[in-house]
Amino acid sequence: MIAYLEHFVHENNNDSEPNEHEQFVSSSMELDGSIDFRSTAFAGKDFGGLHATSPFAVVRPSGTHDIASVIRFASQSPNLTVAARGNGHSINGQAMANRGLVIDMKRGSESVIDVVRCDGGYGYAVDVGGGALWEDVLKRCVSNFGLAPRSWTDYLGLTVGGTLSNAGVSGQTFRYGPQTSNVTEMEVVTGTGDTVICSGDVNSDLFFSVLGGLGQFGIITRARVLVQPAPDMVRWIRVVYAEFEEFTRDAELLITRPEGESFDYVEGFVFVNSDDPVNGWASVVLDPDQLFDPSVMTRTENPVLYCLEVALHYNKGNCSSTVDTRVERLLGRLRFMEDTLFQVDLSYIEFLLRVKEAEKQAKANGIWDAPHPWLNLFVSKSSIADFDRFVFKKILKDGIGGPMLVYPILRSRWDERTSVVLPDGDIFYIVALLRFTKPYQKSPSVRDLVAQNHEIVQVCARKGLDFKLYLPHYNSEEGWKQHFGDRWDRFVEMKLRYDPMAILAPGQKIFTRQQS
Repeated sequence: MIAYLEHFVHENNNDSEPNEHEQFVSSSMELDGSIDFRSTAFAGKDFGGLHATSPFAVVRPSGTHDIASVIRFASQSPNLTVAARGNGHSINGQAMANRGLVIDMKRGSESVIDVVRCDGGYGYAVDVGGGALWEDVLKRCVSNFGLAPRSWTDYLGLTVGGTLSNAGVSGQTFRYGPQTSNVTEMEVVTGTGDTVICSGDVNSDLFFSVLGGLGQFGIITRARVLVQPAPDMVRWIRVVYAEFEEFTRDAELLITRPEGESFDYVEGFVFVNSDDPVNGWASVVLDPDQLFDPSVMTRTENPVLYCLEVALHYNKGNCSSTVDTRVERLLGRLRFMEDTLFQVDLSYIEFLLRVKEAEKQAKANGIWDAPHPWLNLFVSKSSIADFDRFVFKKILKDGIGGPMLVYPILRSRWDERTSVVLPDGDIFYIVALLRFTKPYQKSPSVRDLVAQNHEIVQVCARKGLDFKLYLPHYNSEEGWKQHFGDRWDRFVEMKLRYDPMAILAPGQKIFTRQQS
């Protein structure tokens, strides 16, 4: 069978009619779902738009059994690999499998969401499929149970398994940690085709390896995610700073205050000190009816400015004066520029789906489907001022055609038994350079933007900044060794234990498929 399959994998033409070879593969897997050898082009692309591959086939599983069957089938071949694809939001081909099998996780995710009582004082959690989109989890949890996960990402059109395989960060991370710190149990299909229930107490090596493990040890088919009562409303607020030092001081003040003495969400971003409609002042306002007064900016000559973005949860039973009083008290500690306060009230669901509205606009004008050469980093508190000086104020002083996020996170909220690698220090910053290119854009080209990303990383390294790539991408083993540092040997050990043939997640380019 192995020789038969090897011939088929290398000789199969995806434009030909179904034949006995394909029928053989389909029957050998014994799937309850389906396998597609023709309509596979979507699985050879991703949101980044920087890479393209040709999958052998796309599997649409009906459940965990099918995913295990696919992996076991691949293990009997000499070279087949398997990639789990969620919503295709990776940037550098991480969810691709060239001439391999791509599992469409959205098709195999159970729609049922069950609420369970957790041990250890955690309260309640929900069991959700690994291929479920966070936006669907939000809507169903709130509408059916009045509950919501504690930790989010900014964009919720991502799968549960996808974000747990990386970290999952947003403005709530300072309080509850990343999404990887808010899951108590998982069902995982390993690279050997075994289906394993794991938690911090049971099969804990697998549990912590998979969290932030870049898909290298197993495919998450179910996760038990911590939830809490969902608020009704959110007061969404933005204020502006001329000086980076004051911006970081206030942001760090907010994330280190006890719960009840701070906002419920803290983020920030850098914008250009100009009337550029995309990169400049207009990017700060929260409502089309709000206006940014340019005369305020005459007080500074800095090429870039800084926006602190916060939010306060409340319920409909709270009177507006009570909410106003709380907001005024919290803002009273901050040193933002006078006349730069912008705020709106909206429902909790509307707030969490705010990027969904931006997605609709981006799709309408064509930039959602254009390439996205994004760069995400974790930068230590000790290095963030240098990053501002060398990167924001110099390399990126004219903007990037999209958000330049920067905000602090507490290390104590992270479980460092996971596979995520962080810089040193009790506080570090997430920096997310979310570039949007225009269709048929000639200058700067996508190649130029990718080169600028490399320049930023090289400057950070050359200047001795303490940083780690988030959603990392390297093309060499040496790059991955430097990324993981003294945790590399442990990462390799877990790979040999749970995916010894390196079948899973080949698009990460960490390990090479081993012969069966």
